[in-house]
Amino acid sequence: MKTKVCFKCDTELPIVNFYKHPKMADGHLGKCKACTRYDVRQNRLAKRDYYNAYDRERGKNPERVAAMVAGRDRQKYLARVAVQNAVKRGKMTKQPCEQCGDPMVEAHHPDYTKRLDVVWLCRKHHAVLHRTVEE
Repeated sequence: MKTKVCFKCDTELPIVNFYKHPKMADGHLGKCKACTRYDVRQNRLAKRDYYNAYDRERGKNPERVAAMVAGRDRQKYLARVAVQNAVKRGKMTKQPCEQCGDPMVEAHHPDYTKRLDVVWLCRKHHAVLHRTVEE
C-alpha cells in the first residue's frame, strides 16, 4: 500500500488519508485529511464574521435558488431534501451500497416524485448508473 508523510503532523499514513489534488506531483495534498479539516475549522473560527456573512449572501443568490426550485430540478431538490431530513431525524438509515457493500453511500432516486423511495449506492456505482441511464 502506498504511503505518504503529512508535512503538518509528520505522520506516515496510507495515501487514502490525503485529499486528491491534481497540481501535486503524486496527485495528493501534502497535508493529511485530519490536519486539513483542523486547519479549515480553525480558519472558519478565526474569521467567523466573514464566513457567516458569506454564507448568508450565498443563500440569497436568486439565480442559484431559482435553479434549485424550477421544473424537474424542483422535484429533484425536494426529493434530496426529504431524504436528508429523514436521515437526520432517524426516520431513514443509510444502507450499504447495493452493488458492493461500501458503507459510504448516496441516495439514488429512480423516481423523484417518490421522495423517500431510494436505492443506496456508493459514488462509483451511482455514477455508473447515471452514465448508463443517460446514454
